[in-house]
Amino acid sequence: MAAEQFWLFLAAATLLALSPGPGMFYVGARTLSGGLGEGLASTIGTGLGGLVHVLAAAFGLSALILASAEVFTVMKLLGGCYLVWLGWRSWREAGAPMPLGTPLPALGLWRAFREGAVVEALNPKTALFFLAFLPQFVAPERGDVIGQFLLLGGICVALNTLVDAGVALAAGRVRGELGQRPGLLRRLRQGSAALIMALGLGVLLLRRPAG
Repeated sequence: MAAEQFWLFLAAATLLALSPGPGMFYVGARTLSGGLGEGLASTIGTGLGGLVHVLAAAFGLSALILASAEVFTVMKLLGGCYLVWLGWRSWREAGAPMPLGTPLPALGLWRAFREGAVVEALNPKTALFFLAFLPQFVAPERGDVIGQFLLLGGICVALNTLVDAGVALAAGRVRGELGQRPGLLRRLRQGSAALIMALGLGVLLLRRPAG
């Protein structure tokens, strides 16, 4: 890839990484609920889920998913319902009354990591993104198309993971500063949970691209 094209790709990928999505909101909500450790664990999970889509796009599985109405619908239902369920659970956890200074409920690092991976892996918008975005920067005449997909997709996932880590750090700082203001912290957690549910509904309403 020419230098100009690479910098264009990097700029576009960075802007897309900064765009809010299910993984970003899940990382924020998980950090507000369980602390920075869980937020970073879920960040690693969303990164792994993104790599699943990179591999799928590179080997043609994402194209198969988007071409098959049945497979796309199943993936959309699984991903959307999972997000709605996670948002609802987070909302209920946020609304539970806790005395001042009581630690917020935590899921544990492994569960935060696992849920982050599932959130991203079951998101059909991610599959659509990689198939719509990456081919614009793949040059078949240079050979090794799969390798190009993997490299460009890996860069996208790395950028997304860095942004999610930044969200976790910011949310962890907010959580620490609001530790003695449980009312405001509860509203922030409920707001994050509501956004997760809204994103889940958006996934459920997602239509398969024509053609």
